[in-house]
Amino acid sequence: MTPQDSQVWFITGSSRGLGHALVAAALQAGDRVVATARRPEVLAEAFGEHGDRVLPLALDVTSPDAAQKAVEQAVTHFGRIDVLVNNAGYANVSPIETVEDDDFRAQFETNFWGVYNVTKAALPSLRRQGSGTVVQVSSVGGRVGGSPGIASYQAAKFAVDGFSRVLAAETAPFGVRVMVVEPSGFATDWAGSSMTVHAIPDAYDETVGAMNRRVRQSTAGAAGDPRRAAEIIVRTVRRDQVPSHLLLGVNAVTMAQDYSRRQLSEAIAWEKVSRSADFSEPYPAQLPPEGRP
Repeated sequence: MTPQDSQVWFITGSSRGLGHALVAAALQAGDRVVATARRPEVLAEAFGEHGDRVLPLALDVTSPDAAQKAVEQAVTHFGRIDVLVNNAGYANVSPIETVEDDDFRAQFETNFWGVYNVTKAALPSLRRQGSGTVVQVSSVGGRVGGSPGIASYQAAKFAVDGFSRVLAAETAPFGVRVMVVEPSGFATDWAGSSMTVHAIPDAYDETVGAMNRRVRQSTAGAAGDPRRAAEIIVRTVRRDQVPSHLLLGVNAVTMAQDYSRRQLSEAIAWEKVSRSADFSEPYPAQLPPEGRP
């Protein structure tokens, strides 16, 4: 594959986990990569053998100026960005009642505003070239929610989804595609050294504590293979058409399908009540029997 045929990837959070695996998969596919992280020397050491096909850059995604500078460096070096991957993110564990406000906001700064900053910085280039794919690494929790202890993380992922739906509508006329990736548990550092578990009060032991023991401290480890996930993303991006949302992992598929069934069942059960809010509809409507969704 010649440089003219290869794609240029811009990947945030490249030093470990899925981001690191994505850099490797894109390079294996013959593409070129702008790999960003807070400590770019780690990237240079890991991928130095690929020479000028890799551009390691320092990037704190919470800084709009840093995002703008990194995008400009990428375009100057490779001439374009074909695939933008917003992967940087982390979660800390604490009940909503006791979480420190600064910690909750700091997570949101990375998990949502980081996506906003990098996406906004790249949009002028993508619009001018009339092509590109934006890959937002979310979580199946950003679709189904309700995971005790990580409210900031999941709230940010819901925000990323809403942001990405509008982004897709606005940029489609420019030839820009948007794909939200929704993994379940993968064997990365997400629930390891990247995660701080704060004190969990006794009152929340059966919710936050139980979830933390069952999922985040399981000795069995996560089911997902980040290498496979990265290869799937690389293969999918090469298609003419990409899904708006790409679930990754058995648990992600099961949880998403179950959630969609419950949503539809509830919407049907409450349909007459919901419709009755309009002037033109019969009112009042009888509420569904207790015990229904």
